[in-house]
Amino acid sequence: MVHISSDTQKNNTVRVLVVEDEYILAINLQESLESLGYTVVDIADTAAAAIEKATTLRPTLILMDIRLRGESDGIEAAEQIWNDLQIPIIYVTGHSDQSTVERATLTFPFGYILKPIRDQELYVAIQTALNRYQREQFLSTVLRGMGDGVIVVDLQLNIKYMNQVAETLTGWQLPEAKNQALDKVFQIIEEQTQLPVVNPITLALEQENTVYLIDRTLLITKDKKTIPIADSAAPLRENNGKITGAVLVFRDDTQRRLTQERNLANERARQLEIQMAELQRLNKLKEDFLAATSHEMRTPLSNIKMAITMLESILDRRRIIQSGKPPELNAVARYINILRYECERELNLVDDLLNMRFVDADMYPLELTSIRLQDWLPHLTESFQEFAQTQQQILKVDVPQDVPNITTDLGILTRILSELLTNACRYTPFGKEITVAVQLTTAVNQPNQEDESIDASIPAIKIIVSNFGVEISATEQSQIFEPFYRISQNQNQDKTSIFDYTYRVLQNESALNSGTGLGLTLVKKLVEYLEGRITVTSSQGWTRFTVQLPLTLSERVR
Repeated sequence: MVHISSDTQKNNTVRVLVVEDEYILAINLQESLESLGYTVVDIADTAAAAIEKATTLRPTLILMDIRLRGESDGIEAAEQIWNDLQIPIIYVTGHSDQSTVERATLTFPFGYILKPIRDQELYVAIQTALNRYQREQFLSTVLRGMGDGVIVVDLQLNIKYMNQVAETLTGWQLPEAKNQALDKVFQIIEEQTQLPVVNPITLALEQENTVYLIDRTLLITKDKKTIPIADSAAPLRENNGKITGAVLVFRDDTQRRLTQERNLANERARQLEIQMAELQRLNKLKEDFLAATSHEMRTPLSNIKMAITMLESILDRRRIIQSGKPPELNAVARYINILRYECERELNLVDDLLNMRFVDADMYPLELTSIRLQDWLPHLTESFQEFAQTQQQILKVDVPQDVPNITTDLGILTRILSELLTNACRYTPFGKEITVAVQLTTAVNQPNQEDESIDASIPAIKIIVSNFGVEISATEQSQIFEPFYRISQNQNQDKTSIFDYTYRVLQNESALNSGTGLGLTLVKKLVEYLEGRITVTSSQGWTRFTVQLPLTLSERVR
């Protein structure tokens, strides 16, 4: 026997259970252990007795013979003891055939000693087993104490270890998950597509490197719930660098995502506040600019208009005094008409700018009136009939008698139709036709509204202003409602000289030629303000502006 006295006192704390069915061998083994300084707590000769004594005595280590009396052998007893009690076991046997060794290896023993046993081999085996057990217990304690889940697999992706956090997150317990395929226990999908994600352990083994989970990964638990997770997988290597498996470290990502989303929401709210403050500042600047501009433009224009009126009065008096009409007075009168015309254009521009601002700010005043179109439209077109006759144009109005009254703002509707008729008269060549027609229809789709639940049975009115002679290209149709956009006049009208222009002014056409370039832009805004829409089509020489309005405005506008 070999006596190792230096460690005797230390070894006395190691309590060993001997499991051997041959009594003489068991006694010899006990003597060897005690001579080495170990304490033998008891001897068992069957698997059942070994399990019972291990449960009762809780030894530090068990020396287990593989061949035992009874129905169960030492391998079965060792497996149950380890699973239940986590006590390290060293096999002591004279049977070393391959099948026995393979069965024993599957239970992950802490050593394997062949009979006959020498004291030196016994001591080395026990100390090696205890050192390994202490390292594994330390690692297990660390893993149990981690806030992250840990799963260890072998090269075949079978689970060998799970810590408590991993059990909690997956819903699987280690005994039932052990030796199961990883994909059965750890199923992950991509959050947005809900499609399976390649397990990072697979990639870590293929790439022989650390692989991180993709963002927005969900873990499907045993009870089919989903948990957002994050972290990584890495291969496990022996000291020589050989890969023996892989470890997956993961955590519940719910709280981090909530924090991230809360921070993102706070940042968005902060950005929105900044944008709103900037928008309010810009609106205030725009309001101040419009107010100042309208005042500064109106004042000199009003003075110019008053001066023009006074000049006309002086000219009239001179005509009375002088019996004839000197040519120079006629020329002065013409230029005064031009000044009046330009003055009216500038005043109209100011009015259009202000009206557009009121519409954009939802501050345009509304006064609802029930309008009988059969009476109102002919009356509105009377002034345009006079001009049409001077241009040899034909202006027709068609309002069916069964069209019901429309309840809307009379002033806004008058402005809309007047602008459209002005454009029709302006761009219709001599002798061509202009028509205003009214139709009863259904369902006005609101501007920028994509609600498919709109009731298609809601009654509406179409007012169609058509003129023949000038066709608008598809490109211009898409631009015609933009501010300051003017229709190109291809039929010799674009060649109008300053003399022709002056002549038209002198023929008292100011009411129809004082366009600001904002007319159709304002018309579109006013139509939409009345919960309607306006479209333009042009083909075969005809151009049609169609205004569609509800018979009665909704409560939102009132």
